[in-house]
This record gives sequence, structure tokens and C-alpha cells, in this order.
Amino acid sequence: MSNLSRRQMVGGALTAAAVGAPFISRPVRAFEKRAYPPREYPKRVVDLVNESLVLDMLHPLQINDGPLPMTPAMAADYKASGINAIHHAYGVGGPNAREAVLTFLVRWGHHVQVNAHVFTGVDKFSDILRAKRDGKIAVIMGLQNSEHFYTPDDVKLFWDLGQRISQLTYNTQTRIGSGSTERVDGGVSDFGASIIEAMNKVGMLVDVSHCGPRTTLDAIEISKKPIAITHSNCRALNDHPRLKTDEAIKACAAKGGMMGIAGVRNFVSAKEPTVLGNMVDHIDHAVKLIGMDNVGIGSDLDLYGYDDAPEGYMKGLIAWLNKSYAFRDKVDVDGFDHARRTYDLVEELLRRNYSKDNIKAILGGNFQRLLTASWGG
Repeated sequence: MSNLSRRQMVGGALTAAAVGAPFISRPVRAFEKRAYPPREYPKRVVDLVNESLVLDMLHPLQINDGPLPMTPAMAADYKASGINAIHHAYGVGGPNAREAVLTFLVRWGHHVQVNAHVFTGVDKFSDILRAKRDGKIAVIMGLQNSEHFYTPDDVKLFWDLGQRISQLTYNTQTRIGSGSTERVDGGVSDFGASIIEAMNKVGMLVDVSHCGPRTTLDAIEISKKPIAITHSNCRALNDHPRLKTDEAIKACAAKGGMMGIAGVRNFVSAKEPTVLGNMVDHIDHAVKLIGMDNVGIGSDLDLYGYDDAPEGYMKGLIAWLNKSYAFRDKVDVDGFDHARRTYDLVEELLRRNYSKDNIKAILGGNFQRLLTASWGG
């Protein structure tokens, strides 16, 4: 969501706790600002999460001003999250974008490496499957902007440095195209088309989550490979500039692309209260619009969410982003604002009569198909 920093995570080992026990409880973290009441999850919810491959297609490692040291409590929360892979990406841009992205890749790559008991890097999709087997979280390196591509040849350079996903624009105008909060959307430029072609060639996934409406549609049309809206919501349910129209969602899916639903409060609803059920309404809408095979999750949150981030950081972030973001007192969605939110999501999907296979597809199976096609197995 921002070009600043955030907190961390890892995947899916409630299995041992689930064996022989019908419920699993979530302890309160000592360092949380807000105390979540302990709760228990039914065994069918825990089992379904453990059986699934859970991919969060926008989940920064940390929401703060730099990597925090891994503590035993944080590691335990990551391992209990149920998540197997995250797309770690910031909106890095500006006149020094290339140097800033190099710093980003080195800093966070080092963070993954020194916390190898929790994280593992990603080259091909098989690395994500291996992470799940090993009880770790696979970290997909991406960027929420592409200003560091000074020439099309740079796409291959950054691919070789580990970048696997690139959002074409952040919120503003670039050489490639227009962001979602620009007054005028001029679409994808000729230079932008050359960048998309280079991304298709190496296998880097094209992401249009923050792109303006015209730029989004242009990118879908230009790309010879399926692309992704890794983290957005449905504008039909909430008229917000960061969200996607039904036209864009359908166009993306028609070419085999994916829509990841986000959990940021002002993206989910303009009204209060804003709860997990409102977020799942966006899943329902997308499923009805494009079918079960093209919908997933891109929470746009770190493990603990924005409302647990340092106060000064959040004030700076909100001031930095365009006023059209329309932030309110809270940023997280009630019920989707803690380390084990995947279990709450599964519980709500079961309540709405989604089948086990459909829930597995939404949690990660659908993005598995797209990422494997893009990167190779």
C-alpha cells in the first residue's frame, strides 16, 4: 500500500495443535496495542486452512519504518497465521527509483535470509510448495511501481535480482501509465507497452492494482499473458478510486487473470461498521461476476494490520497519500485485523456455504495456477 516499511510473517503450522483437538485458541500478543479477546476455531476451519495452500498476494513483511528484529513472539504468530506465501511489495518510485529498489531488494532479501527459520525466498512456484512442507512462509519479492525500469532491458535485470511481480504504476502518473488517483488517465504509453512486453518475455507478473481505469484496461489488452489485480476491491460495492470497475474485473478474468480482494477498511466500505462480512461481500460480487476460478486474496496488510502500526508512521502515510483515499479513524476491517485472520475468513466463507474446494481455490489455488503459468513450476 505504501512505499514505506511494514511488519513480517510465515506460514501454516497449526497442524500439530489441531490433531486430536476439536478447537484451537489464539493467545493475545503482548506487544499488541489492542487486546483481541482469545477465541476458538472449529476443527473444520483449522483443518481446511491446514489443507489449503494459502497465498496472500499483497502482504508487506512489516508496516513500520524498517525491518524489526524477529522476536520469538512474532515468529510464533507467523507460524500460526495459516499463511504459506506472501507477496511483499512497496510503492517505491521517484527520481531515485532504481537505487531505492536496489536498497529494497537487498534490505528485505537480507531480512528473509537471516530469518530462515521463518521465511524462504521464491524463484519458481515449487519454492512455495516447499515452504508449506517445511512450515515456513515463502516471500515473493515484488514492487508496487515500475519506475525503476528505465529501459525494457531493466526488467530482465531485476528479474535476475529476484523480483517476480511488478505493479505498472502506483497512484500517480509515470512514464508507463496513470495511477488511480490522477485527475486524468492517459492509459499505457508506448514505453509502458515495451515494459509489459519485456515482463511477458521473462515471466514477471504484471500487476495493475493501483492503475487508473484506462491504464488498467490498456494493460490487460496489451499483455500477451494473463495479468493480476493482486489487491483491490469491487467499485460496484464502494465507489472509491483505488477499486476496479466490473468492466476491468471481467476483462482481466477473460484473459485468464486474477482478482485479489483486499482488507483495507476504506476500500471495503464507505460506511460504518466495516466488518469481515463486508469484505466477503466483495468476494461474493467478484465470484458472481467472473466465476470461482479467478478470485483470491491480497489483503494489503501485514500480519497485524495498520491499526497496530506506530502512530507517527500512520500519520505520515495518511498525509502522504491522496485525500481521495478517504481514510477514517481505523484502517483495518473489524474481524480481519489480527494474525490469524485467515481462520476468520474461512469461517465466514463456510457460513456462506462456499464448498471446501471453492475455499481452497480462493485461499491460494487460483493464484497457484496463474503464478505457475507465469513463472514456471
